[in-house]
Amino acid sequence: MLDNLTTRLTGAIKTLRGQSRISESNIQDALREVRLALLEADVALPVVREFTAKVKEAALGQEVIGNLNPGQALIGIVHRELTALMGEANVGINLNTVPPAVILMAGLQGAGKTTTSGKLAKLLHEQQKKKVLLVSCDVYRPAAIEQLRTLAGQLEIDFFPSDLSQKPVDIALAAHDWARKHHHDILIVDTAGRLAVDEAMMAEIKQLHTALKPIETLFVVDAMTGQDAVNTAKAFGDILPLTGVVLTKLDGDARGGAALSVRHITGKPIKFVGVSEKMTGLEAFHHERMASRVLGMGDVLTLIEEAHRQVDAAEAEKLAKKVKKGEGFDLNDFKTQIVQMRKMGGMSALMDKMPAQLSAAAAKSKVDDKAINRIEGIINSMTPAERAKPELIKASRKRRIAAGAGVQVMHVNQLLNQFEQTQKMMKMFSKGGMAKMMRGMKGMMPGMR
Repeated sequence: MLDNLTTRLTGAIKTLRGQSRISESNIQDALREVRLALLEADVALPVVREFTAKVKEAALGQEVIGNLNPGQALIGIVHRELTALMGEANVGINLNTVPPAVILMAGLQGAGKTTTSGKLAKLLHEQQKKKVLLVSCDVYRPAAIEQLRTLAGQLEIDFFPSDLSQKPVDIALAAHDWARKHHHDILIVDTAGRLAVDEAMMAEIKQLHTALKPIETLFVVDAMTGQDAVNTAKAFGDILPLTGVVLTKLDGDARGGAALSVRHITGKPIKFVGVSEKMTGLEAFHHERMASRVLGMGDVLTLIEEAHRQVDAAEAEKLAKKVKKGEGFDLNDFKTQIVQMRKMGGMSALMDKMPAQLSAAAAKSKVDDKAINRIEGIINSMTPAERAKPELIKASRKRRIAAGAGVQVMHVNQLLNQFEQTQKMMKMFSKGGMAKMMRGMKGMMPGMR
């Protein structure tokens, strides 16, 4: 997501290199490229016009301070304006009401309401320790109720049963009564959608809103629908008092325009973004961090928060103590690090949050999720003795391991070489040789200087 927009924006900013200051003449070319980049990303035209006007107003005549060049100065201005465009602050879920707090999920069919309901339930249960009840009021799509029931079972979240013969409002009120009597903190109500906005759907969702009086009414919108996402959000906003927006499928081929437009057009904050199909793939939306990602600066803060949530602290401490004592770093430890990486969404999710230069370096090294899976498969094909003492692995053992993992012997050799480099780094780390370790990383990560 956003790769093309990032490339175009950074390219536009580079046009100011060599200039001593930002002027009317030299900013026109840069802003033309910015405008084209935003339009190509499906940002709504009124938003593009207002955004470029604000950037121009802020940039004109700005003197280049200290070591900054005009391109760097413009990055700062564009970052501030992008941040303002997407919202002034992160707005979380409002639970300031008598339990159960009702969250009503609205949106078109196919936007990802049901999956997002499950992800949101998991997030609130794990991060805020809330007791959540899920219910589906979609009596038109045969598999909708069963889909949410299955998700709830997988996530170990309470589910209120319903069937196609019931009326949506009756289901919702019965679920609310059950949640109140069984001391649930939150009730998440998944509603029916249509392929396009129509009167019947709007009347039903409005009726549900009136009956439930939800503290949160979230509009779930598919980022891949581009400008249509903004128009649909506005249609729902005219009927319902929306409290926020959830953008789904930002990990797909979305051009990113919806992320930059929907807040401006609807006036409602983006509260969450869907970044993967996994049940952990729902993130709180931080406007400033998204602006950094758009400009190729990465989102290291979200990466750190994800590490705190997903990484097994006990395992990490165990490895740290082992390395500090100078005990051997073996292939079992190597595999543990791979499992931890997968918990954080895999290599692609990590690279998406890295600054552009580091992402490019990782791309050159050809370390991707497929390679990570292959490494784990090779290690699984080894005996416990081979994992503990990799030096045992000679030619005949390599052939056996390769056959067991369904790979070629060269892949086993590549893994052993990668492991050997990592092992050397760990030894440097245990001796306090941070400078040596950084020099070692240059060999592992092409592009580092």
